[in-house]
Amino acid sequence: MSSSFDPRSAPASVFAAHDGDAYERVMGRWSRRLAPLLIRFGGLADDDRVLDVGSGTGSLSFTLPEVANVASVAGIDQAAVYVAFARARGSADPRFSFRQADARALPFPAASFDRAFSMLVLQFIPDADRAVAEMSRVVRPGGTVTAAVWDSFGGTPHLRLLWDTAAALDPSATQPRSLFRYLSAPDEMASLWRRLGMRDVEQTSLTIRMDFASFDDYWQPYTTGEGGTGEFMTSLSDAARETLREHVRRGYVSNRPDGPRSFTATAWACRGTVPG
Repeated sequence: MSSSFDPRSAPASVFAAHDGDAYERVMGRWSRRLAPLLIRFGGLADDDRVLDVGSGTGSLSFTLPEVANVASVAGIDQAAVYVAFARARGSADPRFSFRQADARALPFPAASFDRAFSMLVLQFIPDADRAVAEMSRVVRPGGTVTAAVWDSFGGTPHLRLLWDTAAALDPSATQPRSLFRYLSAPDEMASLWRRLGMRDVEQTSLTIRMDFASFDDYWQPYTTGEGGTGEFMTSLSDAARETLREHVRRGYVSNRPDGPRSFTATAWACRGTVPG
């Protein structure tokens, strides 16, 4: 029996953006580990003009010059606080520019860039198809469009530890959350790239390790209210949050003394060539 479910109809996950420093603790430190893998998968050459869609605090943008001597990097993000954070970090290098903009209506003429990258943001954009189409529009024919999203179902055990524990304690609290965000299933990104007419499409997975020094290093960033998990945590009562903390702590320590723990984290990545 075939299913009529269309993943494009599912609402985008909410990402609460409040503070650049808090985001660095929640995700920026891990984005910097993923960025070199995504750049090498997507390809990069000296003198490339690069667009970073959903640039956040700049993890991918600032890694680009470490891989090749790029001509310019333009970053756009919906969150003004992240744009300000990235601008401050990149102010000494004239190759970098960051602005607040909607990924679904990029403020650039057609064929303005040699490559466009998007790292860990498409699953948070309503109508992600339109955002990828915009990336293709602003890249020159023969250029590449590359993106990555976390494999939220099978590739993020550090988050499954928290969310699965929360669901066991109170199923109603996590009911609106889907572990299958749009574009996070096998071949889903590649199918979109092909529908948009891109050539030489390839989807793969990229894996890093997330190394935490202690349970507090794991837990504390989620208490700041940053991101979808942070927003969920701050919505809980003090008692419910403390109960969740204790149960997650037991899973983290796993009958050993508190201390360093390492989790794998896997993202789906896709690249394609703009036709023409």
